Amino acid sequence: MYLVFWAGPSKHDGPWAVNVFIVNDSRKRRFSVVRLSPPAPESRVFTLTTRVRLGDVSPRGRLRLDGIAKVLQDVATDDAEDGAPGDDAGWVVRSTTIEVDEWPRHREDLEVSTWCSGYGRRWALRRTRLVGARGGRVETESLWIHVDRATGRPVPLGPTFFAVWGPGVVDTSVTARRRLPDRPEGTERPWPLRFSDFDALAHVNNTAYWLPVEEDLAARRDLVAPLRAEIEYREGVVRDESVTLVTADVDGAFLQWWVVDGQVRSSTKVAPGGTQSTV
Repeated sequence: MYLVFWAGPSKHDGPWAVNVFIVNDSRKRRFSVVRLSPPAPESRVFTLTTRVRLGDVSPRGRLRLDGIAKVLQDVATDDAEDGAPGDDAGWVVRSTTIEVDEWPRHREDLEVSTWCSGYGRRWALRRTRLVGARGGRVETESLWIHVDRATGRPVPLGPTFFAVWGPGVVDTSVTARRRLPDRPEGTERPWPLRFSDFDALAHVNNTAYWLPVEEDLAARRDLVAPLRAEIEYREGVVRDESVTLVTADVDGAFLQWWVVDGQVRSSTKVAPGGTQSTV
């Protein structure tokens, strides 16, 4: 299985992206709530164990959001290689929802489980659950677009997917609608990119988009777990591009956008509240 950890095509989204996504352009509109469900008895569930390490925690010792994103990348790769070794499919992450019930802490052992929770014709949902030995608990769900490796365009899911990850999945009408606003309004500041933000595909890695979110989260001491963080990736960011961050506070939450030359490259929302997952 070939996994691509970047935020879409590097040059342009192209006409297909207009067809795939429906933009919610009203900041005042109530955001839709995605309920994160448990796996079906017949579903393939892949599990690994890991530990919260020093380089992924905040000064107070909690696992940061970018550290959670790293775990999601690792378990997705391991599941794909275990479930469909040698398969040449391409996948691009378009959005991720992270629900933190209790932050995992430094040196806490984690059991990480992942499974398919739904799919459409050209994309699928990957649920991942992090359960800590000392009470940490995080529920996540990511939307992956199935793409042609050569063109980057969405292509229908293939027989390997249905044979490995399809059994037990009830939600077979998943859409790829965007839920977050794409009209940045708020405080602007530059966000310099580092060499270490880029991965082997020469794009900013998905995990790096969470770093400025952590900066803004640290400034809001009243925004604590349980909380919900959502990110939507649009066009990828490449070397020599200049990023402007736009941040706005809305109804106890905050929104953040990555903007390059007036174009939104990602949208993020972090909000307080209990998790919407079911065990």
